[in-house]
Amino acid sequence: MSSIDLTLKIWRQKNNDSLGDFETYILRDISTDMSFLEMIDVLNEQLTREGKDPVAFDHDCREGICGMCGAVVDGVAHGPDRETTLCQLHMRKFKSGDTIVIEPFRSIAFPIKKDLMVDRSALDRIIQAGGYVSVNTGGTVDGNSIPIGTETAELAMDAAACIGCGACVASCPNSAAMLFTGAKISQLSLLPQGLPERKERARSMVAQMDKEGFGYCSNEKECEAVCPKGISIRNIARMNREFLRSLLLGE
Repeated sequence: MSSIDLTLKIWRQKNNDSLGDFETYILRDISTDMSFLEMIDVLNEQLTREGKDPVAFDHDCREGICGMCGAVVDGVAHGPDRETTLCQLHMRKFKSGDTIVIEPFRSIAFPIKKDLMVDRSALDRIIQAGGYVSVNTGGTVDGNSIPIGTETAELAMDAAACIGCGACVASCPNSAAMLFTGAKISQLSLLPQGLPERKERARSMVAQMDKEGFGYCSNEKECEAVCPKGISIRNIARMNREFLRSLLLGE
């Protein structure tokens, strides 16, 4: 087992109303088998022993499932690994002597709660605006009896893989949530069970996205590049079609 020494520059901020700044920490003998979050755990143990305030950061499952973890590492949301969450990033990706800059997901719609923790409830409110099926579609047996083409089913599953971590927002120069919203709209608009509420869903979810203060897509593709689940920006195009259809054609 090898170990490395690191210099960490971490954004520290008490809350959204206070000013923040980077603070520098030195860590020695960090195992390269550790995950990135375990490395922060080691730092927090060190800070606690020194009587200092530990770094606040979001985490839960630490298995790349829940989407709770999230920070910008050296300018990249979730760090340098493609299609992984921050908890799946391991310290073997870094070299001894590296300086790592860690900061929160930044967006006007993601107010800072403390340090690396941000309030991502704006994404929850977009889901609450229409990201569900409320009509009676029958039981499991009824749902399984509806024939759905393989390609369509795969597209719906790919969109449903979105875990709502917010990396797309943090990476977008416009702080757009269109990849997230597009994935949630696509997931249901592709399936028969989602068709009865298709028009209302597109209108209400896009309206809520605007209300939360997110920006608009300008085809930078940064969102797709950092998405831990590899969600395609084709879902943004599908969302735009769904929205325009509901406005112009009334379908």
